[in-house]
Amino acid sequence: MKRRALLAVAAMLLLPAHGRAQAPDPSLSVREAHEAAKAGRLVLVDIRTPEEWADTGVPEGAIRLDMEGSGFEARLAGVKLDNPGKTIALICRTGNRSSSLQRKLAGRGWRDVVDVRGGLLGNPRDKGWLSENLPVKTYP
Repeated sequence: MKRRALLAVAAMLLLPAHGRAQAPDPSLSVREAHEAAKAGRLVLVDIRTPEEWADTGVPEGAIRLDMEGSGFEARLAGVKLDNPGKTIALICRTGNRSSSLQRKLAGRGWRDVVDVRGGLLGNPRDKGWLSENLPVKTYP
């Protein structure tokens, strides 16, 4: 029965969000993500590995959720359930994995999930969390 209930909840989360405003762009700069998280408008989810968290630290206030770990999507659905009405912002090392994952989830019907461009380290197009001197917490 537990499995059935979890599947029902996951299905509800994947349905289109009728009547809710969608962000016009499914991505944010690191500074925009930081400010929105501080204001309580979104939940920041660091999808990197524990080794990466140890290497650079974790953005302050971010939930650590290794996208390579088992049950990732179900755990992400749990984060969404725990934070109704809030956007989920995915952050990785440079923005590649978070961008790819955001598109994959959107293709599966997920709504209110955005990519944090540039990630922790940045890339040729976008500054990263660290280069913007945004706060991080040491892991573990």
